[in-house]
Amino acid sequence: MAHDIVFFLAPDDESAAATRRQGPGPAFESVTCRFIEPDSAIAEWDMYFEEPAAELPPIEQLLAWPWPEWVTAPLNDGVEVFALPPRLIQALADATSVELEELADRWTARLRSADGDEMTDDDLLAVLQAVSRLAASAVTTGGGLYSWSF
Repeated sequence: MAHDIVFFLAPDDESAAATRRQGPGPAFESVTCRFIEPDSAIAEWDMYFEEPAAELPPIEQLLAWPWPEWVTAPLNDGVEVFALPPRLIQALADATSVELEELADRWTARLRSADGDEMTDDDLLAVLQAVSRLAASAVTTGGGLYSWSF
């Protein structure tokens, strides 16, 4: 099932966890996209930067990849708050425009293979560019990068 997702900058896990009920809201610098699975997106991005390749790895490789950690315990209400791994935050902060374009193409191919015509209408390169800017802010401020979804 796909989600609406907000990637946001927060000073720490406690602040990120406090967004659980209402979402990040205007108090946090963020970027929103729709109909994306946050945990698989984060794993896909992490896998790309750890093992760069333009071609789409098999789904089995993605499923075997370490998935992001919960910031809050999962409940039965559909809300998820994940922390992006520090190495991914750094990789996104340092990413070149070519890397972001290649990752966007690969991510688009993954989503299209899973969702077909039901794929998000968001510009995935624009999403990655915005998340990359948030990652750079996280590195500069010492904060973290998180996802909130419902």
